[in-house]
Amino acid sequence: MFLDSYFSEQNGEFSFSRQQASHFAKRIAGDFNPIHDEDNKRFCVPGDLLFSVVLAKAGLSQKMRFEFAGMINDGIALTIDTKSDNDQSMVDGNGKEYLHITRSGEATHNQALIEQVTKSYVQFSGMNFPHIMVPLMESKQIMINPIRPLVIYESMELDFERLDLTNPSVELTGSDIDVDGKRGSVTLKFCFKENGEVVGTGRKRMVMSGLKPYCQDDIDDLVNRFNDRKVQFSAIAAEEQAA
Repeated sequence: MFLDSYFSEQNGEFSFSRQQASHFAKRIAGDFNPIHDEDNKRFCVPGDLLFSVVLAKAGLSQKMRFEFAGMINDGIALTIDTKSDNDQSMVDGNGKEYLHITRSGEATHNQALIEQVTKSYVQFSGMNFPHIMVPLMESKQIMINPIRPLVIYESMELDFERLDLTNPSVELTGSDIDVDGKRGSVTLKFCFKENGEVVGTGRKRMVMSGLKPYCQDDIDDLVNRFNDRKVQFSAIAAEEQAA
């Protein structure tokens, strides 16, 4: 399974080291949000990694909703608590919930399909910044704090018409931003396509805090730093492969 190097499992419990979580964000999702850097004091495990582990371990259902309830640091042991066929949670040893999953419809444990859905979605999800976020922020003349950018996952939904699929891909179908003072939310709508046919839809919602008036120079600097981090990581990864 392609996820094996991005989490650890022992006695039915899952945990994530900083390196595992950071490498998943950068290598699989193309997500260079500083909050996923190994040395970041506010480090948290990417929501897309939790989503990916749930699909790999508990299967893919036609309709699924993921609600993120808390930020997960490295080393926290988690289990999937199944309350019913349609209701699951990812919790720690004290029962604290970090992710709530509801599901309905047909289900599959086809790992080839789950891997394709996972990779397609997280690669799409990782493109939020700058390609989608920057134009949205400009449209409202607000921006995240360029010094301490904070955008966190709130929820995500999937709705497949059928699951007899082999190679679904993800495309953006719409995006919205709502602003309330220094807080805001971004909603991304997307679809799954196979052979040109729409076979499913989805929605992702993110929350932003510490918003400030839009400044093109600050945005340009933030985007440049993002691109620099991407280039540096790619160079390091290439060196590691060549070694």
